[in-house]
Amino acid sequence: MSQRVPELGRELFGRLGDTDVHRYVLAWPGGITVRILDLGGVIQSLEAPDRNGVRANVVLGFSSLDEYVANNRPGAARVFLGAVIGRYANRIADGTFALDGVVHRLPRNNGPNTLHGGPAGFDTRVWSATELHEPDSIGLRLELVSPAGDGGFPGTVTAQVTYRLDTHNRLSITYHATTDAPTVLNLTNHTYWNLAGEGSGDVLRHSLMINASRYCRVNSALIPLGDPVPVDSTPFDFRLPTTIGARINHPHAQLRIAGGYDHNWVLDEAGPFAAQACDATSGRLLTMHTTEPGLQFYSGNFLTEDLVGTGGRPYHRGAGFALEAQHFPNSPNRPDFPSTVLRPGQVYHQETVYRLSTTD
Repeated sequence: MSQRVPELGRELFGRLGDTDVHRYVLAWPGGITVRILDLGGVIQSLEAPDRNGVRANVVLGFSSLDEYVANNRPGAARVFLGAVIGRYANRIADGTFALDGVVHRLPRNNGPNTLHGGPAGFDTRVWSATELHEPDSIGLRLELVSPAGDGGFPGTVTAQVTYRLDTHNRLSITYHATTDAPTVLNLTNHTYWNLAGEGSGDVLRHSLMINASRYCRVNSALIPLGDPVPVDSTPFDFRLPTTIGARINHPHAQLRIAGGYDHNWVLDEAGPFAAQACDATSGRLLTMHTTEPGLQFYSGNFLTEDLVGTGGRPYHRGAGFALEAQHFPNSPNRPDFPSTVLRPGQVYHQETVYRLSTTD
């Protein structure tokens, strides 16, 4: 029997001003093929077989660089398809936080809040890339230096994000960062999944499990309110497999505020995984593990049909769902939440692993 040989290649995706943007293709024969841009660390596509071996792209993305650039322009309804998010994933209330007695004011790009690092976050940058060939995996290491004052945040941060694809159909994302001055940092990846295939319709029939007994209620600006509360007897209880659409139209006040799910779940420490999603028709099963304390489950409430995906089909509300492993929203203003402060001499490190498999 011939040995399966993984493939790792690079191709020009376009030019951003005077800078070349490349697409890297990581492929394991018979398994996953993932395409990653050095612009924003975007997972542009991820092809995976169904239970019959039929392959489909199961993440949302754009087919051209121009579409990514247009979606990042000021005033655009940014959707962050597949991107690395930083410096701070999720929302910081009023675009303001205090650290060591100094108040820092950030550009606001989400009503009164700063969202996903502001209008020029890590998702808008071209990262330097290094290909990785390792015994049991292939990968891509992306590096970025974010200078002091970038997006209003203190400290010069040197960040690495490493994607690895292995023979077990696992895609891991490892984050590593240091700083030369005290700052706050919260990184994640904002991939939208549709296990039936991107552009195939909504994800409301996907079943979902989240290993969390509590979640964070939010105010009208989607900022956490009070302490995390139990999911018991609410539409936020996904401890058993439940379709995304089963309760999304429930008249629960929190669902009305967000137009669906866009909340942080506090992950339980014990459990076989952080989250698991399944499309019964194709049999594709996504299992997620993470070292992070929180998971933002977003049901694609603000996707609109003017977004046309890689397959040439328009997206719409609920065309994909995001599972964003991260610290909690607005943590810099919440000393009771797990800290997101990074100081000189410390190393920011986290890892999230997605495994694609199939059911019978």
